[in-house]
Amino acid sequence: MSDMTEQNRTQTSEGGTQVQTRKTARRGGGDPGDRGRTSIADGVVEKIAGLAAREVPGVHAMGSGLSRTFGAVRDRVPGGSSVTRGVKVEVGEVQTALDLEIVVDYGVPIGDLAKAVRENVIAAVERMTSLEVVEVNIAVSDVKLPEEEEEEQETRLQ
Repeated sequence: MSDMTEQNRTQTSEGGTQVQTRKTARRGGGDPGDRGRTSIADGVVEKIAGLAAREVPGVHAMGSGLSRTFGAVRDRVPGGSSVTRGVKVEVGEVQTALDLEIVVDYGVPIGDLAKAVRENVIAAVERMTSLEVVEVNIAVSDVKLPEEEEEEQETRLQ
């Protein structure tokens, strides 16, 4: 560990009484903020990336059709969460790589949207975790058409 914090010393005072004093020694070296390790779980980075991707206008949903279906069921269960749906990460000690699967709204330029998602995800992950994001791969799995939305609402009402 580190150097001893304090040493006990016995001194004799003028009257011959033994008095114990403490001498402060130097504690470990360096900045206290650098002592120890911080590890960040994959799930933490997945949540940050999922929320950051959803913030970008034009991203309709995350994940493939099957994962969205399972996610809808999971959302109805108390404590269920779909924040990480469509997000996979690999987290190392200082770097991370992300794979995102998104559904885009019809009419949105996919190249521009992918760039905006990438920028927002990288900024959020690097700001919150101090990890270097080495890549963000984006797979567009579907396009949400305007008439599909109306059909979904009708089936919910029945």
